Amino acid sequence: MPRLPAIPLKTILRNTAEIELWPSTLLHPRGNAHARLLARARHVLRRKRDGRYLAAELEGGLHPLVPMLAREPGLEAARRALRAPPPHARNGLAHPDALPLHRLHERLHALGLDADAYAARSGLVLVPEPQWLLLAGFDRWHRPLWLHPQAAHAWHRMQAAAWADDIALEAISGYRSHDYQLGIFERKRARGLAMADILAVNAAPGFSEHHSGLALDIGTPGEPAAEESFERTPAFAWLQAHAPAYGFAMSYPRGNPHGIVYEPWHWCFTPA
Repeated sequence: MPRLPAIPLKTILRNTAEIELWPSTLLHPRGNAHARLLARARHVLRRKRDGRYLAAELEGGLHPLVPMLAREPGLEAARRALRAPPPHARNGLAHPDALPLHRLHERLHALGLDADAYAARSGLVLVPEPQWLLLAGFDRWHRPLWLHPQAAHAWHRMQAAAWADDIALEAISGYRSHDYQLGIFERKRARGLAMADILAVNAAPGFSEHHSGLALDIGTPGEPAAEESFERTPAFAWLQAHAPAYGFAMSYPRGNPHGIVYEPWHWCFTPA
């Protein structure tokens, strides 16, 4: 049987528990020295916790961008990911394995949350991150939009179908790591918000559908991002009528059992 073609590396985000491996062409240089390195690099290792660039993968190996790179947590897992063969298409789509739920209970405890109690109360389940994600274009702010490969293909088909009906759909947000979600909570708590108020708007770290790369926050030009007013747009009416045909469903309607506010912008894809 002939080997299936590899998916181009420049369209893949390789993912580990603590470090992401970004195609260098998608990152902005941080100073002239970074610009020269990124021009020659294949990947850049990026710390998930704060987005810091850790190392550039050059032809001769890793070039450190931080002091004491060898002590960086998760570095060996990132090295293994670099050595792994690229994902291959399977019937036109690919199926990434899930990462382990790395230290999640410990980190929730630091927020004062018990994972089991929160799951029982909200009806939400822990969501692992995929080992790799596919570039699905760019969001409203021209940031790379990473999605599970099946969700990426479905999003492209749905967006094109909407455009054919004179409806413009744009991505607001796609994949978010556990670390990113944790940062949302930490910033809101630092501003003095109560945990109950944060949980009404954001799922607890580890429980967001965005971790899977299957969820999309969707908007339309001229409309504020992630606002209830989206439900009054032709774009929302189009999604209600057509999104299920592409595998997408609205996750948090009014009166949903998870205790999360109504989110007409949040849609999740169910893979085959």
